[in-house]
Amino acid sequence: MVMATTTSTPVTTSIAAVTLEVADLEAARHFYSAFGVDTYLHLRASQAHSTGFRGFTLALTVSGPATVDGFIGAAVDAGATVLKPAAKSLWGYSGVLQAPDGTIWKIATSAKKDTGPDTREIDEVVLLIGVEAVRATKQFYVGRGMTVTKSVGSMYVEFAPGQSHPVKMALYKRRALAKEVGVPADGTGSHRIVLGSTADAFTDLDGFVWEAAAPTPS
Repeated sequence: MVMATTTSTPVTTSIAAVTLEVADLEAARHFYSAFGVDTYLHLRASQAHSTGFRGFTLALTVSGPATVDGFIGAAVDAGATVLKPAAKSLWGYSGVLQAPDGTIWKIATSAKKDTGPDTREIDEVVLLIGVEAVRATKQFYVGRGMTVTKSVGSMYVEFAPGQSHPVKMALYKRRALAKEVGVPADGTGSHRIVLGSTADAFTDLDGFVWEAAAPTPS
């Protein structure tokens, strides 16, 4: 008698959605629309306990300093707090702000001088997750089918974006990430972010929750 065998298909995970959990849903909708990033996000009302650094940041890469200033100006006008004023650095020009809901955003360009006016266009959006053990978390996500495009030892890992959502994900040491954006690394409670998964639901090594994304209606 010949026994039938089955071959399991490896799980391939990528970001299908980024959902921020906010205390004031209407205020958050207004802010992110004014900021100009609302098309990249979902928002969900939540009263989950959260204090201090939430262990992640979102970063916008844009074409030049004028566009960095434009996004920061729009965010501040809508109620954001500047954590690091925009300034030149070795790597270009950037600034960091905190949205009224508590999410930290970095707006950056590799250009140190403008070649044109503020375009209000976004070249790339990156979700930076601060983790305790970069190598272990890297292997966790590789095991779920994610593809590494850049890796710097035990400090930084970048994954290829999926086809269903433009946000790219990267891993950074938690304390290094907090230092980069100018806040203490301590924090407790909810991360206040939920990621939509193109595969199944899971929670990673640092407590970041992924939900199985609802299928897109045909």
